[in-house]
Amino acid sequence: MKISNNSVVTMHFTVSAEDGTQIDSSRKGEPMVVLQGSHYLIQGLEDALEGKASGDKFELSVGPELAYGERHDNLVQAVPKNMFDNMDIEAGMQFRATTDDGEQSVIVLDVTDDEVVIDGNHPLSGLTLDFEVEIIDVRAATEDELAHGHAHAPGGCGHQH
Repeated sequence: MKISNNSVVTMHFTVSAEDGTQIDSSRKGEPMVVLQGSHYLIQGLEDALEGKASGDKFELSVGPELAYGERHDNLVQAVPKNMFDNMDIEAGMQFRATTDDGEQSVIVLDVTDDEVVIDGNHPLSGLTLDFEVEIIDVRAATEDELAHGHAHAPGGCGHQH
């Protein structure tokens, strides 16, 4: 069976930055199982899966426009430290912030006595991502998977809808 919308794809992957730094991999654990067309994956990888079949292996380079987008300097800003109500803030911490555009994840880049520098960009924004992919299995999605919008493990999805 070839991968198309509403296929359940089981695959191993490794993703690295252009400089070869590995970002993530399923190779030492369980393969990833996804519902094709559910937009769980970045667009560039989801597009590349179309038409592939069990046993296929391929490499792919995905630019920021089909991954996590370009970086936007205006999403890095210094805010008053008192906005964090005496919390122990450290670089690397992540928070959900309320903005004019709704909820947004931010990462703390730096903390001074008076300010906290936060970044609202996705940590992988601006990067070209290199993938190595191996398709393990392809099957048609069940009615429950289609209704829920995601692939299920054997025995169900493990949560209530």
